[in-house]
Amino acid sequence: MAAGTGEPRGTGRRPALTRDRVLAAALALADADGIEPLTIRRLAAALDVKPMTLYHHVPGKEAILDGLVDLVFAEVEDPPTDVGWREALRVRCHALRAVLRRHPWAVPLLETRTTPGPATLRHHDAVLGTLRRGGLSLPLTAHAYAVLDSYVYGFALQEATLPVHDDADLPALAEAIVGGLPPGAFPHLVELTTQHVLQPGYAFGDSFAFGLDVLLDGIEEAAAREA
Repeated sequence: MAAGTGEPRGTGRRPALTRDRVLAAALALADADGIEPLTIRRLAAALDVKPMTLYHHVPGKEAILDGLVDLVFAEVEDPPTDVGWREALRVRCHALRAVLRRHPWAVPLLETRTTPGPATLRHHDAVLGTLRRGGLSLPLTAHAYAVLDSYVYGFALQEATLPVHDDADLPALAEAIVGGLPPGAFPHLVELTTQHVLQPGYAFGDSFAFGLDVLLDGIEEAAAREA
């Protein structure tokens, strides 16, 4: 067939264009450049087809965003069912954070879609089922899920927007900031930086597990009060 149609050629060199292939290309573009530059025209260029060809597989950009969110949720490990609810949610929250580190552009999108896909729905249902099997009431289940996701999304967003993305680069930045302060100014900031951040083994991400345990402690206590 003619070049740019996205259909298989007689030689078999061009793979057939499908919705899955369109979404995979969109995911690669978003991972490389972020979600804002993603357009139908750029996506078509990446697939070496004409822009109008894409509309045979996705109705438009909103459908692409729906599909991307579903791909992200498909990567997140569901809570395991062979452990207690607390450990299951710990596993799930660490898995979600790991996925969002691979796709930092996705954080603002995850809860914005009005037509969630099957992977998104399956994952939400699995988390809710974990909380309900743990004996939490419906109101507490709703609170716990909202608080946990707010924490994971917020931490992932903070990690994605840090001025350095490698803990090995953090000491140089911290030393530069502290070194530029007037003597005696901001003593608590200087103390935290010099006696904690600049110490061997420091990693910003270590705070994630600490904060998650604090939240799980609070949810567990709330569940005990209900019981």
